[in-house]
Amino acid sequence: MLIDWYFWIKAFHIMSVIAWMAGLFYLPRLYVYHVERGTQPEPGQTLEIMEEKLLRVIMNPAMISSWVFGLLLVATPGVISFGAIWVWTKLAGIVAMTWFHMWLARQRKQLLAGTPGLSGRTYRLMNEVPTVLMVVIVLSAVIKF
Repeated sequence: MLIDWYFWIKAFHIMSVIAWMAGLFYLPRLYVYHVERGTQPEPGQTLEIMEEKLLRVIMNPAMISSWVFGLLLVATPGVISFGAIWVWTKLAGIVAMTWFHMWLARQRKQLLAGTPGLSGRTYRLMNEVPTVLMVVIVLSAVIKF
């Protein structure tokens, strides 16, 4: 049954992941601006609105749909062999990506409270995390090492 929908599920999974990754790349950059330029009332309010909408309207639904469509792909008979190393490296990357998403959500709460625990430089460095995870996930899924 799922095999009949395989290409549709895969297409929606890819679209979800693209939307999720876009948010993961952009939100830390907003945090840099928030920390470095958010001391003035108006820019800070604008950044808070942008951060909230990006996280709530784009990133959260994209993460959830990525997981749902990904799990449907896993449930499709003959698609995944759990004896392969690539499945586990990809899963580790996905779990790390989900943890990073949650970490970003916690950082937003700190910024809203006016107690940013990190500098703009640190947020710039954290902006590289999704890139590294993307490389691990894509190489795992495509090369299947």
